[in-house]
Parts: sequence; C-alpha cells; structure tokens
Amino acid sequence: MRMSDLITKEIIKMLNESEENIAEIQRNEFAGLIGCVPSQINYVLSSRFTPEHGYIIESRRGGGGYIRIKRVMLNSSSALMHIINSIGDSIDSMTTRIVIENCLESGLISRKEAKIMAAAVSESVMQSVPPILKENVRAVILKQMLLSVI
Repeated sequence: MRMSDLITKEIIKMLNESEENIAEIQRNEFAGLIGCVPSQINYVLSSRFTPEHGYIIESRRGGGGYIRIKRVMLNSSSALMHIINSIGDSIDSMTTRIVIENCLESGLISRKEAKIMAAAVSESVMQSVPPILKENVRAVILKQMLLSVI
C-alpha cells in the first residue's frame, strides 16, 4: 500500500470513529505514528481532503497546533458554491484541472461538462490572453461555468 493511501485510510478511520465527523491531528505526531515525513501529510490533505471531496480543513499553527479535518455532507449546489468560493480571483492551469477532475469524480458535473470546461480554460484558449491576466481570466471562466451547472 502506498504511503498516501495509508495516510488517507487512517484519517478516514478517525473520521468514521468520530460521531461529529471530525478528525484532529498534530501533523508531526501523526507523521511519526504513520512512519512518514510531515510533508506527505500535507500532500494527502491538499489532494484528497478537499472541499470538492466534501472536507473542510482547519489548522492552527505553533506549539499545540493542530489540523482539524471535517467531513461535510453538502448537496450538489452547496458543494459547487463552496468550490466556486474557494477558487478566488485567480487559478493556475494545474489547479483548474484538479478542480474539474474532482467535480467529475464527485458526480457534480458530467463527463461532457468536464470536457467543455477543460476546453474553455485550456492553454490554447488562454494563449491570446496577456500572461499577467491568464490566471484571473481562467478563474472567471471556470466560476461562471460551474455556476451554470447549479
């Protein structure tokens, strides 16, 4: 089993054992328990425990700091609005691809909608946009397309 799968499995186990659907970890301690480096915890949290997958991550830094993972049950409209709000004013092409793939995997958009969204924000479309504006324009287009699905 890959390390990222093991980390995911342990966090999901903690969530399943919690009546509140919350898992709270201290990154360094959790990494020591699992037998990995703390950055692997960050990778798993940022790629598998995203709002698109139905999770909210809260963290507090410093001594006694923690990472709290909350599993939320959202209807598709609420989930899409949460994703739209999380995009912000700009988004790079790789993050855009991940958002679209996660929406597809979560059943929030159809395969056809995913292909259209990917085409609309592709590098070939963005090549005529000044480089300083690409990520802003991409964010506006992606948000509008996600809004159209609601």
